[in-house]
Amino acid sequence: MATEGKNLSHYSEATIPDASKMIFGIVVSEWNRKITDNLKQGAYDTLIKHGAKEENIFVHYVPGSFELVLGAQIFFEFSDADAVICLGSIIQGETRHFEFVSQATTQGIKDVSLKFGKPVILGVLTDDNMQQAIDRSGGKHGNKGIECAIAAIKMVDFHDELKYGKNS
Repeated sequence: MATEGKNLSHYSEATIPDASKMIFGIVVSEWNRKITDNLKQGAYDTLIKHGAKEENIFVHYVPGSFELVLGAQIFFEFSDADAVICLGSIIQGETRHFEFVSQATTQGIKDVSLKFGKPVILGVLTDDNMQQAIDRSGGKHGNKGIECAIAAIKMVDFHDELKYGKNS
């Protein structure tokens, strides 16, 4: 979690595996699109920066964060994706809806990952207000999309290393 005055999107490039042979799905919530488009751009640019080919990155939009779960499942059922990055933004409102959507989305993303035995990266911001979301989608706390792309690359590499015995 981003903390006051700290940008958690900084990382050591020396520790990032080559992503040139990896296939990624990115599922993006249309809700709070200003935020989620920033997350998507951060993830996409980071995948490209670390060798992923444009033709191996597939971006699809879903109506809201709750629908990210089925979006990830559809990617695994109908594509060769090695990992799916789920990007959303849930901002606290006046009702408990925030809690229900946040919990169901988190649980669902975990369930899809375990069902398919492949990485599903949780890139859903759960903030108290719009400013916090802005700060975590390219603002003073970095861009969670960047962090999610790095996690996806590392988890695919980990999976392949154990499954195929490849050396990183």
